[in-house]
Amino acid sequence: MRKLSGPIEKIIYLYILAMGIFHLYTAVFGTYEAYLQRMIHLTWVLPMVFVLYPAKRGSESFNVPWYDWSLALVSILPGLYGIFMYEEITMRIIQVDPVTTAQLVLGSILLFILLEATRRIVGWPLAIIAGFFAGYMYFGHLMPGILKGLSFTLPEVIEEIYLTDEGVFSIPLGVSATFVMIFLIFGGFLEKSGIGEYFMEFAQAFTGTTPGGPAKIAVVSSALFGSISGAAVANVYGTGTFTIPLMKRIGYPPFFAGAVEAVASSGGQIMPPIMGAGAFIMASLLGIQYRLVMIAAILPALLYYGAVLLMVHLGALKNNLKGLSEKDLPSKSKAIRDIYKMIPIAGLVYLLLKGYTPMLAAVIGIAMAWVISLFDSKNRMGPRAICDAIYTGAKNIPVVCIACAAAGIVVGSVALTGFGFKFVGMVFSFARDIPFIALILIMLVSLVLGMGLPTTGAYILAAALGVPVLVKLGFAPLAAHMFVFYFAIISNITPPVALAAYAASSIAGSDPNRTGFAAMRLGILAFVVPFAFCYDKGFILSGGIVANIAAVVSGVFAIFAMGYAMMSFIKGPIKQWQRLIFALTGLLCFSPLLLMKAIGMAGVTVAYFLFRKGYSSGSQA
Repeated sequence: MRKLSGPIEKIIYLYILAMGIFHLYTAVFGTYEAYLQRMIHLTWVLPMVFVLYPAKRGSESFNVPWYDWSLALVSILPGLYGIFMYEEITMRIIQVDPVTTAQLVLGSILLFILLEATRRIVGWPLAIIAGFFAGYMYFGHLMPGILKGLSFTLPEVIEEIYLTDEGVFSIPLGVSATFVMIFLIFGGFLEKSGIGEYFMEFAQAFTGTTPGGPAKIAVVSSALFGSISGAAVANVYGTGTFTIPLMKRIGYPPFFAGAVEAVASSGGQIMPPIMGAGAFIMASLLGIQYRLVMIAAILPALLYYGAVLLMVHLGALKNNLKGLSEKDLPSKSKAIRDIYKMIPIAGLVYLLLKGYTPMLAAVIGIAMAWVISLFDSKNRMGPRAICDAIYTGAKNIPVVCIACAAAGIVVGSVALTGFGFKFVGMVFSFARDIPFIALILIMLVSLVLGMGLPTTGAYILAAALGVPVLVKLGFAPLAAHMFVFYFAIISNITPPVALAAYAASSIAGSDPNRTGFAAMRLGILAFVVPFAFCYDKGFILSGGIVANIAAVVSGVFAIFAMGYAMMSFIKGPIKQWQRLIFALTGLLCFSPLLLMKAIGMAGVTVAYFLFRKGYSSGSQA
């Protein structure tokens, strides 16, 4: 991102502040019709990309060259036309009324401008994928074999992309224009009010003195912070710059310290209440209240973080690593005294569970964060701090907005060409109607997409392609969406391209691949739980009282079993065959059959009492 100065910096500050205020206004008083709201949103964001992000990544230019000013100006034109000619566009009959020359030209400009913006701010992978699907609409009839598509004219392609709510201006961009923007501003208020800082203090006070304290600080703080930020790499840099050096200081190997932070930061996107943009898109695609997504996510998220905390603890015991001194940490009494700073988060959760819309809940959360700041002289928010909070949140929207808009091209292409049906056919031919093999294939697709794309874009594409397959095989729609969402996120810790692990390794000074594989081991439950909730809806708390309780109890047993297996340690080191027994009994705990769950839990219990003394000497984590 360019570091602007002088009058340009002030103008951009006011531009972004105005954008944030506009979105706050629509959140309070009601949004415009979907297509218009999305058009205004994208039109506001696109010029920011060309002013703030240079054509070449890593460029240290502090000035905006003339060609970027030109692109910023041109990027506004399709949106201005859409805004002023809104009624004419909405009165059109799709695939009946002709596309005018102006619409054809402006739609083509939007397509190429958006692809360039995607390349700059998100990266080549999504730009190439979006470009391919845009081209597939026009050239698909020339493709060989199963990829051969229908023939569409250029006006029909531009119409789908520009003049309907199925292309660029589809649901993903709508989520960016409403929920995501308001929650980013909410995050800005949490930062400026000192609540974000309190998350770290709370984690330090209650986990810092225990064995492996800094690693537990990383896990707890990243769970709290990550739920707000919704971005794994941002979370790594936000908390890892503090926690990773502390972990290394008490004796954790650099690769393990980086792995802990990568796993903890990635999990923030599956931890309610916010979970990043993908969860809001999921609720919109499913047509359900966001609170249902939040409820479905809570048990898998707790199992994930519970397993990570256990493995961190076992790793500390195994290597005789101590915690930090109390004098180096915030006091528990102060943390308890300041617990009122959790009110905005607790209030947000309450409002979402009561059925308030996410936008209204976020606006009330913003108001609560401001009120809380008034009780803290250090972080009391006056008019300037309020403006800074709005600016801080709004300036982070381009990545999400552009990713959603580009993914919308793919969604529109899939809808227009029927590519999704071809993909379903391909998966069925490989899976031979065996649901578990289909799950494996969709998992691989989600992981590959997530390796090159931000979570939001990866989830949208994986959902467009993979969810219809899983639903057709009989899996519940919510479970199918959660499945691809999980693996789009876990790609952040899955080598060979594990972005969160690579970010953590750059701080830790460790080998990226070794850090990535250690992160996979710590996050093992994230690779297992999605399969479990596809077959047992109790793990997403939608399987009835008995199934839900059984999932909770067996999930706790699975945490311990998988933790002992991965760390090869209980109260002492254990042998390989004992680790295998724990792994197998842990997997049984995820069975959809109550009898198998019972056998698994009994097996974990018996194995624990038989093996807890250990038989062999330990090794480094």
